[in-house]
Amino acid sequence: MNSAMNPAPTGPETARPRPPRPEPTGSRAHAGSSSRRTRVLAQTSFEARAILRNGEQLMVTVVVPVLALVGLVQADVLDVDTGGLSRIDFFTPGILALAVMTSSFTSQAIASAFDRRNGVLRLLSTTPLGRGGLLAGKVLGVLVVELVQVLVIGLTAVALGWRPDAFGVALSLVAVLLGTAAFTSLAMLVAGTLRAEAVLAVANLALLLLAIAGGVIVPADRLPGPLSHLALLLPSGALGEAMRGAFQQGTLPAWSVVVLVGWTAALGWGAGRLFRWH
Repeated sequence: MNSAMNPAPTGPETARPRPPRPEPTGSRAHAGSSSRRTRVLAQTSFEARAILRNGEQLMVTVVVPVLALVGLVQADVLDVDTGGLSRIDFFTPGILALAVMTSSFTSQAIASAFDRRNGVLRLLSTTPLGRGGLLAGKVLGVLVVELVQVLVIGLTAVALGWRPDAFGVALSLVAVLLGTAAFTSLAMLVAGTLRAEAVLAVANLALLLLAIAGGVIVPADRLPGPLSHLALLLPSGALGEAMRGAFQQGTLPAWSVVVLVGWTAALGWGAGRLFRWH
């Protein structure tokens, strides 16, 4: 009787699906974000330690710029018109710019090229870290190395009599970030398109040429002939001028910012289109 009066709703038209239980998306999203951040920070630590523990890379990124600064300031062999500035005030911004180039371009290009040849990049790109996390870790690792460089070179310069203005230091950090973006993009383009052995030669040769004739250590207007105009269009010259403007005039040259942003966009686009992970 009861069963007849209250038939079981077995038909699909009478079956009422149970509404899905809401998931704690907020906590899970937070946990996922925290996990991604942890992975990126771990990769950042690995990238920085890989450079700083490598004797050859440490020589290029820290020791060579320090020796270059001491040599240029203490030795009178190189006769340069400093425009009324002391030699330490004249050369320190360029040496800092050179240090940014060594870590964000030369070291990063070589390390990434050999990681690519050995299959490390392809392996890491398929892990939960992902390609975006891997690239973020590389860029942040470069910034950590640059922090060490700036501290070592800056303290050396202070010991030699350098007294930078606080506002100039703040502006120089902007220049460092812009230069890092441009030269890291160049590093990824070179590392992702050439063989590792070729990258080793190209990166070191490019660093040498840019240091001598790229408007980094010596201002572009002191270079001979057409180089004085060409250097202003190069990321090296733009970075050098930005660092000198920050420390010597307390300004960030607009043209240098435009050049660095333009190179970052162009090189980043090229790296994104041409980079091969294996």
